[in-house]
Amino acid sequence: ILTGAGKTKWHTSTINKILRNEKYIGDALLQKTYTTDFLTKTRVKNNGTVPQYYVEDDHEAIIPKDIFLLVQEELVRRRRVHTSKNGARHCYSCKHCFAQMVFCGECGEFYRRVHWNNRGCKSIVWRCCSRLDNTGHSCHSRTVKETLLEQITLDAINQVLCEKNDFLKTLQTNIATVIRQGDTLSPEVIDERLQELQKELLEKANRKDDYDDIADEILRLRDQRRQAEVDSVVKDEQVKQINDLQDFIKSQPTTITEFDEILVKRLIAKITVFEDYFAVEFRSGITIEIRA
Repeated sequence: ILTGAGKTKWHTSTINKILRNEKYIGDALLQKTYTTDFLTKTRVKNNGTVPQYYVEDDHEAIIPKDIFLLVQEELVRRRRVHTSKNGARHCYSCKHCFAQMVFCGECGEFYRRVHWNNRGCKSIVWRCCSRLDNTGHSCHSRTVKETLLEQITLDAINQVLCEKNDFLKTLQTNIATVIRQGDTLSPEVIDERLQELQKELLEKANRKDDYDDIADEILRLRDQRRQAEVDSVVKDEQVKQINDLQDFIKSQPTTITEFDEILVKRLIAKITVFEDYFAVEFRSGITIEIRA
């Protein structure tokens, strides 16, 4: 696939612009740039110097809005780098399935993958960043072999499979909890209120009455509507993750014997390392403690 300029190489900046471009969902943000000199036709990026206007459903969309919002959530998640006590930031990494998934139970820092060569004996281990770098923490957490981490995740998944009836009930409870948490004003309800306010604004404008309060309320509701859309998509994604684990439990007749990176990324959200046990947190909200 060629770029818009007909080249074969895609730059990261180009892909980022595509992922953030609201035009793919049929909306348009006006005045992203503005003209500073009408004689030289010089245009610069608008960083708040002049007003911007967001127009919804300006044209036909080619990307579903729920997918676009999920992408924005993922971009935000990847920007939320972990900050250590001394202010050092850790960048997003996806080189390994355990990357930014394993945390220290003592100081809360990430565990990092390290290649060890002890007297010619090579091994791969995971160590707390506080023991590798100066993060501002004094940590004495243990070093964990990668093979042990793999076995821990297998044990956690197999424990869910062995006690599937109990965990299926828990997952149903989690779904109900997520749905109750999402009991806020829906975008449809907000749209109805916006239409009412817009009619009131037009009536007051025709009578030449003051309509600043209504205009402020419309702006507030528009922001609330955008947030409601994001919350709705996030809630749907949480329910989807719970249903995903339910389907996996129901479709898996036996325990798992081989480690699968794709399965770990699909099911596991976080692993916390303690002195004598591991806490494995699934994306569905279930937490399993494994002694090791």
